Amino acid sequence: MNKFTIKDLENLSGIKAHTIRIWEQRYTFLKPQRTATNIRYYSNQELKVLLNISLLNKYGFKISHINRMSNDELREKTLTLTNGQAQQERIVNELIQHMIDLDIEAFEYVLDQFIASRGIEKAITFIIFPFLERIGILWLTDHINPAQEHIITNIIRQKILVGTENIVTPFSLKTKVLLFMPENEHHELGLLFLQYLLKSRGVKIIYLGANVPVKDLEFVVQLKKPDYVYTHLTTVMKEFNFDKFLNNLKTKLPNSNILISGLLTQTFEGKAATGNIRFLKSLAEVTEFISTLK
Repeated sequence: MNKFTIKDLENLSGIKAHTIRIWEQRYTFLKPQRTATNIRYYSNQELKVLLNISLLNKYGFKISHINRMSNDELREKTLTLTNGQAQQERIVNELIQHMIDLDIEAFEYVLDQFIASRGIEKAITFIIFPFLERIGILWLTDHINPAQEHIITNIIRQKILVGTENIVTPFSLKTKVLLFMPENEHHELGLLFLQYLLKSRGVKIIYLGANVPVKDLEFVVQLKKPDYVYTHLTTVMKEFNFDKFLNNLKTKLPNSNILISGLLTQTFEGKAATGNIRFLKSLAEVTEFISTLK
């Protein structure tokens, strides 16, 4: 069983920790346990319940009404939501729940159904990317079993690779983008997602992948002269020094246009892109940037 903190629940559900505490006092659907040092933690089941509750509450159901529902009723009510955004969020919640339970068949079935009906690009944009952004928090805090992470990410990786391999574009842009992950960073799903988006728009790609030392990056940049050098940081090792990384890029690649997107651009509050480095802090900013390429 995974053990989740109240901060994990806040990040995954969108419900503020303060509100979760109030709900615990007034209602019965959350019953956290306590560690030996009296710190509350939550089980898999409580996370799944809260995901359904947060969705229903966001789309019009009163919390007092929700409190009277059984778990099965909660689940059934989420299926009745017709709002497009609500349906998207419900599917992302399902993926999180299946990941927590390590229900591989159910996880892959949800993905395959969406891909079959909407296509791989919409699956990546509307389902996979939001899913990765939300569970990236769990990777940062080590509140997820590594086996869960590896199995689920490998499933997603295969879906993205198949979609990328099958891209056929009638046009080719002049822009060349080099994609890489920093040294000791192996979470490349976000980077594979970017590769898909860029390739589908006809952008030329140099894909270095994960765990790239800056000296190797510098060598390829000097040799291939890309228009942009791009990395996507979902999560990195605890020892990762963001300031040092930025300064190293500025020093080694002073003439390159460097782009950084991903969850970590949001978590390093107060950090601002300077000089030749630009942050893309949301999917909207990423897609807007890609639309400007020629």
